[in-house]
Formats: sequence, structure tokens, C-alpha cells
Amino acid sequence: MPKQVVEQSKNWYVIHTYSGYEDAVAKNLKQRIESLGMEDKIFNVIVPKERKIKIKNGKRKTIEEKIYPGYVLVEMVVTDASWYVVRNTPRVTGFIGAGTTPLPVSKEEVDYLMKRMEVKEPNFKIDVEVGEMVKVTDGPFKGFDGKISELDAERGKIKVLVNMFGRDTPVELDSLQIKKL
Repeated sequence: MPKQVVEQSKNWYVIHTYSGYEDAVAKNLKQRIESLGMEDKIFNVIVPKERKIKIKNGKRKTIEEKIYPGYVLVEMVVTDASWYVVRNTPRVTGFIGAGTTPLPVSKEEVDYLMKRMEVKEPNFKIDVEVGEMVKVTDGPFKGFDGKISELDAERGKIKVLVNMFGRDTPVELDSLQIKKL
């Protein structure tokens, strides 16, 4: 008697992995699918990632960040054999689901993730307005409070009037270097 409820339709499933090993698991699993001839049961393996903007050493960098650290998506038809191949891939701790039966991810959720992964250039989110008071959180003016005098949403830059030596001095900062007071 088969352990898995054989559902002959292809769905996306989530597997849990050791955190930090998502890419290694995906690569490993792809090799196992090929070497064990499971291409007819396991179709796709994805580590969901999105592009984000971070500031490092005062410079704006676009990085790829995992959307769900510790998880990998697998498109497959669940049978005893395909379940065994995925489950016994090194650093896979199991499927997300009830007991040993994996639960498929909804089509809406997969579509949403795919859309998030398609964004080539992340856009700037500036949620402050001219005249608002802000605190500088990064860079040479860290710790100073100031009033926003200009916004450049296109470049993600903000001009802040910082009080230095008794007078307001305009300082151009990145939108990621400030927070609302």
C-alpha cells in the first residue's frame, strides 16, 4: 500500500531546509532529479528571491534577498518515489504539510511570488514629506535631527536641514539613511 495519497496533478510544494543552504539544496535536488530520472515527476526547483536596495559603506547597493529563508519551492507530482527523492536530499528537513503528506501551495501564492521575483529594479519608497522632522540613522551625520527641505524620489535622495553650530545646513542623504521622528 503506497504511503502517499497519489495525486496525479502537478502542484507547487514547499520544502524546509537548513537556513543558509537553500541554494545548495536546490542545486543538489536538480542533480538528483537528473541522475535518478525523475524529470517526469519533479519539474522545477526555485529559491524565491527578490531584489532590494541596501546601504553599505555609504553606497547604495542592489542585493538579492531570499523571500523565505529556510524554504525552497518544488513543482512536482507527489508519488512515493518523487517524495522519497526530495525528502532524502541532503539538508532537506521535510515538506510543509500535515504529517508526511505535503500540502500544495495555492496558485495565487505562487503567482504572487513569481511577480515579486520578476522585479528587475526595486523602486524607492519615500514615506516622508517636505517639512517633516527626521533623524539621520546612517553616515557622518548619524544621530542628528533635521527638517526635510527637498525630496528627489527619482534618485531616492532627500535634502535635510541639519542644525550645526547654530545654523541650518542642507545635507543630501539617501532615503535609507533617515527615519521619521
